[in-house]
Amino acid sequence: MSEDYNITSFHEIIKELADIESRLEMNIDTTLWISDPHGAGERFVSILKGRFGLVWRSAYEALPKTFSNEKLEHIDRIIKKEKYIESNDLTMEKQDVISALVHIIRYKVQGVYDFDQIRGGINKDLKPLLENLILNFPVPNIVYEDDIIANKIISALAKIVKQVILGQLIVLGDVFDRGDEPDKILRILSQKDLKPFVKFVWGNHDILWMGAAAGNKSLIAEALRISVRYDTLDFLKRLGIDISKLQVFAEKLYPGNISGAFKAKLDISKKMEKTLAMIQFKLEEQTIKKYSQLGMENRLNLEKLADLLKKGLTSSLTDTDFPTLILDDPLKLTDEESDVIDDLVRQFTQSRQIRRLMEYLFIEGKLYHINNYIMNIHALVPSTADGEFDELYGKKGKELLDHIEFVVKDIGENYLAGKEQEEYQLALMFYLWCGPKSPLFGKDAMKTFERYFYKDKDTHKEKTLYWGKNINNPAFIDKLTDEFHAERIVFGHTPVDVSKGQKITSEDGRAINIDGGFSEAYLSRGHALIQTPYALYAIILPASDEIIDLSKKKEPTRLQFEMIDTFEEPKKIKDTYVGKQLIKRRDALLEELKNYKDSSYM
Repeated sequence: MSEDYNITSFHEIIKELADIESRLEMNIDTTLWISDPHGAGERFVSILKGRFGLVWRSAYEALPKTFSNEKLEHIDRIIKKEKYIESNDLTMEKQDVISALVHIIRYKVQGVYDFDQIRGGINKDLKPLLENLILNFPVPNIVYEDDIIANKIISALAKIVKQVILGQLIVLGDVFDRGDEPDKILRILSQKDLKPFVKFVWGNHDILWMGAAAGNKSLIAEALRISVRYDTLDFLKRLGIDISKLQVFAEKLYPGNISGAFKAKLDISKKMEKTLAMIQFKLEEQTIKKYSQLGMENRLNLEKLADLLKKGLTSSLTDTDFPTLILDDPLKLTDEESDVIDDLVRQFTQSRQIRRLMEYLFIEGKLYHINNYIMNIHALVPSTADGEFDELYGKKGKELLDHIEFVVKDIGENYLAGKEQEEYQLALMFYLWCGPKSPLFGKDAMKTFERYFYKDKDTHKEKTLYWGKNINNPAFIDKLTDEFHAERIVFGHTPVDVSKGQKITSEDGRAINIDGGFSEAYLSRGHALIQTPYALYAIILPASDEIIDLSKKKEPTRLQFEMIDTFEEPKKIKDTYVGKQLIKRRDALLEELKNYKDSSYM
């Protein structure tokens, strides 16, 4: 080893040590959580633009406590509109507005790295002035005195504030189904300027589409059935899926009105929904019979249905019109059903538009994510009635989740490389979608069949398993936090209706459900969770009709806050899991530095 190499290495160690020490003392990034958007693209965009009340909170934390609520709200409006505005109730000089905006930026931009990130987005014409303002260097008085320049400075600073206030966005899955713009949401998340700051956790509806794209036939039938049920036909067109063959077949099968509990608004969509439902159920039950290790035999319904029809015992049924059901072989597809599903499978697996969406999900997505000692998961960690981790595939807890993520990633690699999939792995994607021990589902069964065909509503009920009870037990939360080296658990999947008194958090605030029924198919409300260096709080969004009503009245949208925790001292990088890893690296470098000091080169 040459002396030059050692000197170079010595300087590299010193530089890295300085970088680590600087990072450890930085405040944590502000993190925003969103869960279960379910294709509500426009709502997702508007909420991201509004930053979920984060603008107001950032101003509150950054500005002197002498700032009144009126001034904070005025600054909040200026930032959101990205321009200087006057208020009948309050007067703020432009110099004071500029000063306030600069304070907020300085609060969020803590080092060279942060500042370098915003340089690229600074208005080129104003760049020297803006940089001097942010770095607290002198600027000419004309910045404040000339109205045109001051207005431009305020607009540019407001844009920068929006850019820097959000350090990380965590999406807890279920982008697909119900709404018609999941593709819009995924395009936004994968944009070059946002993608590095996003952590995506898979939901069961995402897994449905990922398994379908990878070639699972029953999941393809189900993804398309849900699409026609919610009349998201424009979305299918954007994916390049031609359903004309399905449509012709459905019209032939059901020339009159559709009977049964089919919910699509359009008559043709109802017919396609029923056609796909029968194909889906047949394919699912073929999988369940072929792979008994899935343990889903209680979902074998078609033979029971065929037996009822044979015996004429139809009083319990909502529907008796089953032209494709072969009573002596109910799981068998008819030739025409096979032609239709084979056509859809070919289109689905070869669609370039679907591939672009799946590329993001398979590569960027994870089953769970640890951030600042907070565990983030879409639904649950499988557990038993007595509060222990449940076993699946011979694994439980963290080992089980890591194994499932590995399998899904492997399926994704094969799909993206155009390789043939293992049939059993595709069957596992079906289980992850709706299996009782799946960490993405958590119910005894998905009762779609019963809701379509049985009158008795007791048969429709999907029994929630043990997560809901266990997550309110401090002993179980202790088990989770120990297993995943976390302090809190954040999840979604099951909507919380706060209007009915349901709680977002467990009593001790360590378990947080942020699914507020985001899309119109649920509660049309939604929640968000925000962590800043000084606080952790939930925001309860107004419902769509409330927003429309306020807009008509020209009243501002009021967000409902629920404070979960506050921190006397700002949380820093050294207080997080990332900080722990940096400290390990720092200690290793210090040991290496000690070796240099002991060497003859020094």
